[in-house]
Amino acid sequence: MKSPAPPASLTRPPLALSVASFVSSFDRFAVSPMLVLIAVDLEVPLSASVAAASGYYLAYGLTQPLWGLLSDRFGRVRVMRVALFGAALAGVASALMPVLGALVVARVVTGACFGAVIPTGLTYVGDTVQPSVRQRALTDLMAAAALGTALATGLSGVLAGLVDWRVAFTVPAACALACALTLGSLPEPPRVRLDGAALGVGRYLGAVLGHGWALLVFGLAFVEGAIMLGAMPFLATALEHAGYAAAVAGLAITAYGLGLWSFAKLVKRLAGRWPAPALMTVGGAQLTAGFVIVSVHVSMATVAVTALLLGGGWSFLHSSLQTWATSVVPEARGTTIAFFACALFVGSAVSSWAAGPLAEHGRYTLLFGLAAGAAIPLTAVAALTRRRYGRTEAARPQPE
Repeated sequence: MKSPAPPASLTRPPLALSVASFVSSFDRFAVSPMLVLIAVDLEVPLSASVAAASGYYLAYGLTQPLWGLLSDRFGRVRVMRVALFGAALAGVASALMPVLGALVVARVVTGACFGAVIPTGLTYVGDTVQPSVRQRALTDLMAAAALGTALATGLSGVLAGLVDWRVAFTVPAACALACALTLGSLPEPPRVRLDGAALGVGRYLGAVLGHGWALLVFGLAFVEGAIMLGAMPFLATALEHAGYAAAVAGLAITAYGLGLWSFAKLVKRLAGRWPAPALMTVGGAQLTAGFVIVSVHVSMATVAVTALLLGGGWSFLHSSLQTWATSVVPEARGTTIAFFACALFVGSAVSSWAAGPLAEHGRYTLLFGLAAGAAIPLTAVAALTRRRYGRTEAARPQPE
């Protein structure tokens, strides 16, 4: 028997969905503060233990299109529940692994499973919330993920240091299991049909990859990921290069999660009152200003301010791009959001790889200056094309 269709009057994501997004975000950001402890405990170099994080992130990003196709084909809730059960098992396995190689494999599987949660949750919101209030609902979901980010960067290292790093893997695994069970009561949105027939996997791909607006949004996500997610991790290394301890540097970066959470609340109030291009412009200005500040001088104060501004930029700009992505191909929304997320993470991976030599030689002024300069055309193109898209859709309305 099919689950009943969710009510069309939803104005915010279900609590179970927000909690799942929180847990997914917490697990993704929890490993970085523990890498030194893992290296010491497993008696491996720090450069080797980094594979536990990089493998997770790579799997998290590259599996996005697969999860999107599966959610379009088999349903949002079903895919999230299967992924969360898998994440729970892989998380427990991570805590039990006695050698680095096995730990890396377990973390790769964990990242692949948790990678389904937030994009599919965004798709669920796109399916169940009316376009007029959709950005507010997406912002609620993003705020839950931001809270997970802030707590992970601030608490996971403390938990691992005071108790054991294996406990820091066990806690989100147990939470993932609880979320998988709780999501069982969530109604499944009806799948959109095109020309009276359900889409197959090939047609989902064709509908998305053959859509010009979707490809544009993916391109913007790639550049945003390169600027934001690719450059932001070097804030901590810049502080360490300046002589600050790693724990102190990590504390400064927690301003990002706090900024994201607080600015997300502001975006929720402004969404619907301000047009999307205006929100994008404000977000892009925050990104630019943040990277300009830290390119001039690196200190605890400037990095904390930059991290706060990047959180604001992500709240304004990224939530607007996310909302846009939920609307461009509604008949294949899951696939669209998955490719959007994949483009974001691939952009961050390419950027961090390219910026590595600059960071190694301490050329942070150039690194952050390039990020600030790239944020300007990103903002202009995003705002102008979003305005044009709005006019096009007003002239040719499409059913949601």
